[in-house]
Amino acid sequence: MAGRDLVTVAGGLVLMPGWGAERRDIVIDGDTIRDLVPTGTGPADVRVIDAADRAIMPGLVNGHLHGHGTLAKGRVEDRWSLEFFLNALPGLGANRTLDDKYLNGLIGAVEMIRKGSTACFDLFFEFPQPSPDGLFALGQAYSDAGIRAVVAPMVADRTFYQAYPELLDLMTVEQRDEALALNMAPHRASANSAAEAFRRWPFDHDRVRPGLAPTIPLHCSDDFLIACRDLAAEYDVPLQTHLAEAKSQAVTGLRRYGRTLTAHIEALGLLGPRFSAAHAIWLDADDMRRLADSGASVIHAPPSNLRFGSGLAQVRAMRDLGVNVGLATDAANSSDHLNMFEAMRLGASISTLLTPDVDHWLGVGDMLDMATAGSARAMGLEARIGSIAPGYKADLVFLDLGHINYVPLGNLARQIVFAENGAAVDSVMIGGRMVLDRGRITTLDEAKLRRDAAAAADRLFAANAPMRERAKRLEPAIRAFCRSVACQSYHDHRLACEVTRHPA
Repeated sequence: MAGRDLVTVAGGLVLMPGWGAERRDIVIDGDTIRDLVPTGTGPADVRVIDAADRAIMPGLVNGHLHGHGTLAKGRVEDRWSLEFFLNALPGLGANRTLDDKYLNGLIGAVEMIRKGSTACFDLFFEFPQPSPDGLFALGQAYSDAGIRAVVAPMVADRTFYQAYPELLDLMTVEQRDEALALNMAPHRASANSAAEAFRRWPFDHDRVRPGLAPTIPLHCSDDFLIACRDLAAEYDVPLQTHLAEAKSQAVTGLRRYGRTLTAHIEALGLLGPRFSAAHAIWLDADDMRRLADSGASVIHAPPSNLRFGSGLAQVRAMRDLGVNVGLATDAANSSDHLNMFEAMRLGASISTLLTPDVDHWLGVGDMLDMATAGSARAMGLEARIGSIAPGYKADLVFLDLGHINYVPLGNLARQIVFAENGAAVDSVMIGGRMVLDRGRITTLDEAKLRRDAAAAADRLFAANAPMRERAKRLEPAIRAFCRSVACQSYHDHRLACEVTRHPA
């Protein structure tokens, strides 16, 4: 979109900073918002995009997902905890070609665009180590679809099984041999591969930028975590990990390090403004203060937290301490969707279960802040995306006010958080370019995408059958491990059953 463009909100509403709705025209200069003016008072010598009967909100920012998971939609069984999911991962995502990696990203990008997201933080996994070509394939998918993204190789030098000695102790000899047959690459090899990708990065950092994701602290040696810290500093990229997502991680971390996982990674120097912690459920008050004091961020992912029974994150407490909190869906194979509207609604609703004090519930403004500016800060894009204001990028979502979700229209912000499900998303602009225009994706052929996705998913499901059978053979040990951990004490409670047994 060359030159200046005027978006006319004739009879519509703009969701402004502070989350009030006002009638405004948005003057866009190239890819950036230049001004907000009263309706009909903008410059007359520019192209006008008619936005009558539309509400315009800032693009949602999905702060944590996994682009390797979209071809496995619908493959994750119900009644799986996180540990069962991690056990099953090889059977969900092995044997991918570069074309499959590209296709994974393209599917996710289209789903997010159609559901109002204009940017995302993607933790992308390749076994046994990341590859520049694989990361570039995913980055190209996001670039072609037109969405902003951080593409972060998800790295580890321990497998899920190696990270939990107690799990190995519960296995038979045969199960243990099978579990230990898989190995990640040595940490230096993965670090070197990531560094090579950063040096050769072929995309505009303003649209698709690199990041780094040591997957789970327990899955990484201290030497590897330090290497990740240093790489992130050297290349000035955001750093994200899954921190204390499940009780098994919290209990094992305390036993291994003699301190909480958050205290341990603080001692290693990982915490800071470029660091974000996904999930961050099993944190105590000191952990939260560590994150706040360092300027780190937390990414709340209520869809997958509920899907896997991981626990109830204390988001209000973190925000009250000054922690920047973003919002996310997690992956399409772990939360089953990439719908940030659903994440907002769940996030607000869950908070009502944690305290009877209504003043401490998460409100509409909290959720919209987290889903926009909060996640943007974790991506390193604060003051650039996440708001409709002069100087911000023109990343806008157009909602059809004639859709039943807004009939009748009461409070726009409230209906976006509690009533919207993505169905009223009519158009999406990213950097001044319409990537969804009146219901039509403009950047690619969706019919071809559907055909390619169906063929690739069927092929991979067949190819990965042996890995799924292997995972099934290990499930008895996983079940015993989960039961064992559930019975172990921890100094904070993040499961509803534990809160019931041990009221505060």
